[in-house]
Amino acid sequence: MRAAVMYGAGDVRTEHRPDPEIQLSTDAVVRTVLSCVCGSDLWPYQSLPATGTGRPMGHEFLGVVEETGPEVSGIKAGDLVVAPFTYCDNTCDYCAKGLHFSCRRGGRYGFDGVDGAQGEAVRVPQADGTLVKLPADADSALLPSLLTLSDVMGTGHHGAVTAGVGRGDSVLVVGDGAVGLCAVIAAERLGAERIVLMGRHKARTDLGRDFGATDVVAERGEEGVARVRELTGGDGVDKVIEAVGTRQTLQTALAAVVDGGTISRLGVPQYEEGPLGPSTIMRNITLTGGASPARAYIEELMPDVLDGAIEPGRVFDRSFTVDQVQDAYRAMADRRVLKALITF
Repeated sequence: MRAAVMYGAGDVRTEHRPDPEIQLSTDAVVRTVLSCVCGSDLWPYQSLPATGTGRPMGHEFLGVVEETGPEVSGIKAGDLVVAPFTYCDNTCDYCAKGLHFSCRRGGRYGFDGVDGAQGEAVRVPQADGTLVKLPADADSALLPSLLTLSDVMGTGHHGAVTAGVGRGDSVLVVGDGAVGLCAVIAAERLGAERIVLMGRHKARTDLGRDFGATDVVAERGEEGVARVRELTGGDGVDKVIEAVGTRQTLQTALAAVVDGGTISRLGVPQYEEGPLGPSTIMRNITLTGGASPARAYIEELMPDVLDGAIEPGRVFDRSFTVDQVQDAYRAMADRRVLKALITF
């Protein structure tokens, strides 16, 4: 099969790899229909040390089941399924708590002999716990939005849930990438009254307005914080969803949230130390967030996708074939593309 493999920073190649096969009784092999490039894929694209073996890439996909192991009973060959961005058994104590990312039998695609999702087929461990059957055809126009349930929509939703967004809240979303835009959808869906989107790319912030943002703040740093406070009567917002992961965006979140407010961090931190000293604790700010348990949210969010209440698939603004993966990464890294869809 053809699949994307990263050999170092800026070096992503489409190459032929062995077709996946059932190795364990709980496995399934899925033929990929759609995959995509994640913003988190850009971190190794910018910094991965050169390696001679390469790393299979991708963790978001949906496709058609080709084969299942003898212990798999919940899905069968021919089913259209979506996979959360980590595999899990959906039965262990962590999964029962909604912490599927910490599943005791779980893991990540592209590691430990498991295929990456940016390839023509994927061996999925713990298939019964991981894969969710989709009530749609393989040529449905809803497929891009259903694909977002694999990661980006579930991640945006996780930010809103962990921040405690509810009816009447004022919410700041920091970052106009795909996760930030999906966080706007999630905040609107949960009843936020005012949603301020902080971003500087007009095409993206215009999409954010379509998704439910009531205001856009293009300024950064102190000017951006001042503008947010001006929009919210001076005290700041009730909740912040920080979807970038830099120290500067954390500082912005801390400065823009009201005393007693909540900040959810979704962006993978690119820092080890943050401004969390005495002045922060005195304000009774709750700092939460983390890696999304995407599997926990799929059934909750899917009905809204199926009936058109939300359209997160609009974050995909350009399609690439698997042979054009290098172009897809470069286009996203150069910010010419919001989120690249990969077709097979």
